[in-house]
Formats: sequence, C-alpha cells, structure tokens
Amino acid sequence: MEFTVQQIAEVLGGTVEGDATQPISSLAKIEEAQAGSLTFLSNTKYKSFLYETGASAIIVGRSLELRNAIKPALIRVEDPYSAFSQLLEFYAQATRTGKRGVEQPSFIGETSEIGSGHYRGAFSYIGDNCKLGENVLIFPHAYIGDRVTIGNGSIIHAGAKIYSDTVIGQFCVVKAGAVVGTDGFGFAPQPDGSYKAIPQIGNVVLEDYVSIGANATIDCATLGSTRVGRGSKIDNLVQLAHNVEIGQHTVIASQTGIAGSAKIGDHCVLAGQVGMAGHVTLANKTTVTAQSGVGKNVKQEGLILQGSTAFDFKQNQRAQIVFRRLPELEQRVERLEKAKSTTEKP
Repeated sequence: MEFTVQQIAEVLGGTVEGDATQPISSLAKIEEAQAGSLTFLSNTKYKSFLYETGASAIIVGRSLELRNAIKPALIRVEDPYSAFSQLLEFYAQATRTGKRGVEQPSFIGETSEIGSGHYRGAFSYIGDNCKLGENVLIFPHAYIGDRVTIGNGSIIHAGAKIYSDTVIGQFCVVKAGAVVGTDGFGFAPQPDGSYKAIPQIGNVVLEDYVSIGANATIDCATLGSTRVGRGSKIDNLVQLAHNVEIGQHTVIASQTGIAGSAKIGDHCVLAGQVGMAGHVTLANKTTVTAQSGVGKNVKQEGLILQGSTAFDFKQNQRAQIVFRRLPELEQRVERLEKAKSTTEKP
C-alpha cells in the first residue's frame, strides 16, 4: 500500500509543511525510519530525532517549534499519538488479510468505480453507480447495493450487507454479518388496529475510522441520515434504529439497543445491554453502565448512569445500599409499631 503525504494528512485532518507529494509505504519508529516511512513525535524526549531521522514524513503537534530546518515533511495535527494510532489500526487490518485482486465468481456493476489495490472476494456483489476508493477490501459473500460510497482503506468483511445509498468513510471496518442501511422500524397504527409500513427513504453515513461489529444492524433514516461519527466503535449485536446520531469517538458494547432519533454525544461509553428510548439525547462524555435504561435527556456532561430507568450513579449506589437493608428496616418498623401500640393502650 502506498499513499502520498497529502493523502495521509487529509485522512488525519492535518496540514502539510514540505513536500506533500512524497510516497509513503511504511510506518516506523522515529529513530529507525527510512525513506518512504512515516513516523510521529509525541514525546519531547525524542525531539532530537527530528533532525536525524531518515523518514519521509513525521506527524507532529500543531504547536511544535523547530530550531533548525529538517528534510522530512511535517503533518501537523492536534494529537500526534492518536493520529498515528489511527494509521496503525488500519495498517493492522489490511496487512492481516494480505488480500488483493479479484476472485471469481464476483460481480460489480458496469457503472461502478473501484480504486487501485482493492480486493473483491468470491461471491461478493457490488451494485450500480457505486464509488469505492483505493485499497478497499470486499470479502466473500459481502453485498453492496446501488449508489454506495466507500472511502480509501475500508474493509467489508464476509457476509456483511451494505444497503443502497450508504456512505462509508475512510479506514472503516464493517465486520462479518453486519447489516448497514436496512429499513428502519417505522409503522403507522391504523384505525382498525393494524400497522402500515412507513417508507424509509434516508440513508446511513459512517464517518472515517468507524468500526461496526459482527451481526450489528444500523437502520437507514426515514428522512436524512442515520449517522455514526468519526472514530466511534460499535460492538457485535448492537441495534441502531432509524435517524440515530452517534457522536465522535463513542463506544457502544454488545446487545445495546438505541431507539429511533436518539442522539448520543462525543466520547460516550454505553456498556452491554443498555437500552435507550427514542428521541432522547445524551450529553458528551456520558457513561451508561451495563443493563441500564435511559428514558430521558441527559444534559450534563460526564455523568455515569446506572439502573433502569437510569439515574445518577452515586444516587443509585446509595439507593442500592438502602434496598439491601430493606428486610432489616422492615423489622425495625414492625418493632416500633408494636412498641407504639403497647404504650398507647389505656
């Protein structure tokens, strides 16, 4: 795999100083890097290597000041360590498979485009008017509907189903059996007690570096988009309903269900078997512990929620202590009532 310095900077949201056209084909430590390698600097202890490294490019912080001119190009980002970690994540996924080329039988629509360095496994299907970037890996029995867009370096594992009009960013992973873009659970009650299906004409958008676990399901929007923000990770067997919006770098564990039009902020953590009602909003940096239910908006950032219905973590812990003491408290109440009735006798 080979990318230019500029392409990598665009993926990371960084800016380039120096020659942005240089090809990058490997990742390396700053003290060991050679021509064609990309490295990073986050610890100032290694700052001297800026002037010694053989790397073609270095990921550095935006505020880093140089005391001398250097040969490598610089990619300036907010957090060099996190940016380099994102590249490592993709590299590990891609090199672990080692797959390239086209296996037969497989199908791609005549009006669809796919970039260089790709892999299409046997029995995979790609519909019409799709646009797939470079180094995209499509494993056997994967289905990709019409008008789907998939960014550079993304991986669609075996048996995954990507419905029409879905947009998948760069360096995303959709694991085996996941279904992205199926119709949302929209039914209108009728006067006779039956239900009529409401057409779901929106789509799903997965931003860059999103991971979707095995057998997870993400419904398309009724109108607009169901959206999963950059860097968010969705575990196996998670359900995201129509028009759900997930912020950036949020993680959601297995068997969690998010009802329609719920909005979850950035850097949130939802543990296993969490249930979240529709049209509810969670503030940034909210943590919801396992098997909790969220039925109302959470506006304050950084809360830890527990219970069903979930409420403040510390309050819930105190309530649990009282709950465990209920038999003892009941006996005390009975003794007090008995003593009171004795003293009140004439």
